[in-house]
Amino acid sequence: MTAPHPTPQRPATAGTSTAPTRAQLWTRARGLLLALGVLIAAAVLLAGLQAGDHHGRLDPRSADPDGSRALAQLLKERGVTTRVVTHADEAVAAASPTTTLLVTDPDLLGERQRRAVRSAIDLSGGRTVLIAPDTSLTDLAPTTRTRGPAHRGDLAPDCALPAATTAGRATTGDGDRYSTDRPGATACYPADGHPTLLVLPADKGGDTVLLGSETILRNETLAREGNASLALQLLGSRPDLVWYLPNLADMPADADAEEQSLLDLVPAGWTWAALQLCVAAVLAALWRARRLGPLVTERLPVAIRASEATEGRARLYRKAAARDRAATVLRAATRERLAVLVGVPPTQAHDPAALLPAVTTHRTSPTPDAGPDPATLLFGTTPADDAALVALADHLDALEREVRTS
Repeated sequence: MTAPHPTPQRPATAGTSTAPTRAQLWTRARGLLLALGVLIAAAVLLAGLQAGDHHGRLDPRSADPDGSRALAQLLKERGVTTRVVTHADEAVAAASPTTTLLVTDPDLLGERQRRAVRSAIDLSGGRTVLIAPDTSLTDLAPTTRTRGPAHRGDLAPDCALPAATTAGRATTGDGDRYSTDRPGATACYPADGHPTLLVLPADKGGDTVLLGSETILRNETLAREGNASLALQLLGSRPDLVWYLPNLADMPADADAEEQSLLDLVPAGWTWAALQLCVAAVLAALWRARRLGPLVTERLPVAIRASEATEGRARLYRKAAARDRAATVLRAATRERLAVLVGVPPTQAHDPAALLPAVTTHRTSPTPDAGPDPATLLFGTTPADDAALVALADHLDALEREVRTS
C-alpha cells in the first residue's frame, strides 16, 4: 500500500494560530531591553562624569596622560597666570614683554597665522616657545633648520643656559634636532652633534625657544628626570603664559588638507576591537559548526500514521505559502503512481513524451466536466492561489481513480 500524497489543507480557524501574542513577545524581550537600557544609562552617566577631564593633547586643562594639567598647576603655584587661546589673533593680541607665548603645534598654522606669530616674536619683547616646529620654521625661524629626529631619550644639557643647567638631564631626545646660524643662539641637549633645545634672541628683546620634543610638558612624563624643572623655567620666566592650542577652525579655508577615508578617521583602538570581534565571531561559528555532521537516518520513537505526516507537511507548505513546492510534490507523486498503473518505466515517469500517451490510452471516455487535460494536470504551471491548489489536488485524484478503474 502506497502512502497518500500530501493534500493541501483548507484555511484553519483563527483559534488554532501558533503565532506568539504581543504579551508573549514582551515577556521574552523585556529582560534584554532592561539590560540594554541599563547599559546605555551607565554609558551616558560615565561620559558625562568624564567629559570635563578630556580636552586633548598638551591641553593645560586635561588630566589625560598626554595632557598638561600637572604643569599648569605647578605654574599656578608659582604665580604664573595661564590663559588658553585657540586663535592666532587672540595669541598675538595677548603677547607682551611680560608674556610667554607657547605654541603647541606650530605646523598646523596657515600662512596668515604664521605671519601673525612671527610679528609677535619680533615686536612683543617677550618669550615665544615653539613645540617641535618643522615645516613652519621657514616663517617662524628662518635662520633655523631641522636635522631629523634624535631617537635618544634622556639627554644632558651640555650648555650654559641656566634653565638647562639647573634642570639637568631631561627627556628632550625623542623629538627633532635643529641647527642655526643665528648669532647669539644657545644650543642645549645635543644628540649626535645637533641640539634638541635651541634659544634664539629676538631683535627687540625677548627670545624664541625651539623645543624639539613635547615630552617634558605631558602629565605622564613630567616627573621623569629634570622635565618638570626645565618646563617650569622655560614657561615660568614671565608672570603671564598664553597657551596657544591651534585647531582646524583656525586654519585658512584654502589650506591644503590631506584627504582621509572613513577608516583613517577611526581611532586605532576601535579598529582592533572590531578585529577582535570578527575573530570571536569566527571562533564561535567554528565551535558551533563542529557539532554538525552528515545527515543520518533515525528510527522514530513512535509510529506515525502516513496521514498525520502528510497533514503536517501540508500545514508547513501552507504556512510558508509554498504553493509551487506543494504543487510539484503533488504532481510528482501522481506521475510516479500513474507510471506504475500504465506500465511506464519509473525512469520515464516524469517524461511527458512517455507518460502522457500511456495515460491517455488508459483513460475512460472523458466527460465534459472531467476537468483539465492530463498535460495541464501533470506538467502545468503553479496554481495562482490556495483554492487553485486544492482544485489541482482534486483533479489529480480524479485522474488517478479514472486510470485505476479503466
